[in-house]
Amino acid sequence: MFGLFKRKKSLVESGLLEGASDTHSHILSGVDDGVRTFEESLAILRFLEGAGLKKLWLTPHIMEDVPNETAALKEKYGAFKARYDGPIEFHLSAENMIDNLFEVRLKAKDLIPHQGDLVLVETSTWMSPLDLWGALERTFSAGFRPIVAHPERYRYMSMADYDRLMKMGCILQLNLPSIIGVYGETARDKAEALLRKGYYSMVGSDCHRYKAITAQYSAKVLDQDMIELLRPVMAGEVKLQ
Repeated sequence: MFGLFKRKKSLVESGLLEGASDTHSHILSGVDDGVRTFEESLAILRFLEGAGLKKLWLTPHIMEDVPNETAALKEKYGAFKARYDGPIEFHLSAENMIDNLFEVRLKAKDLIPHQGDLVLVETSTWMSPLDLWGALERTFSAGFRPIVAHPERYRYMSMADYDRLMKMGCILQLNLPSIIGVYGETARDKAEALLRKGYYSMVGSDCHRYKAITAQYSAKVLDQDMIELLRPVMAGEVKLQ
């Protein structure tokens, strides 16, 4: 009987996705290393509809190796959105690697904002950019506020780095697969620690494939404590000042 209270749930079973916002995905088909076809995109969307998702940000990569152009992404987004007849509310943004191309686009203010003046940025998992903190400061100076994608996955970052990001005014975005252990124990433990400190403001699936997201969201790994920790950040709405 007591075991019933300790039964672990999946993200779908937890109800956390009901009315939630997925603020980071690679579901816009045919633009990066994410979903390749609209048919697979649609299968993912139907799955997320069934889980109750309310809003979805399509955030294709922009980096030196994947130099997507703003105008081309907007055109593909418009065509993609026109083919979808479901209830999920779409938004277009981009996941910007902090590299030389980012500096060029930032200087030209040629970025696709996320919410208001927010821009989604990432770095290598293993190595910091040569001037990470300078790049973040330049982002603020250009009139944008960085959302740091999946910070728990950056092996080079310590809690002091996360404290510094928060003091700068950056927004931290949790990768949901991290909290269920997809990227290993280190990323999971860091994600939990950041959740407990209240450092996350939004979550994202970082979805690249149908098989991956359906398996991840169906894995029975969440206890009630973790479900309650996640609940406040699932809406993904940031109060802009």
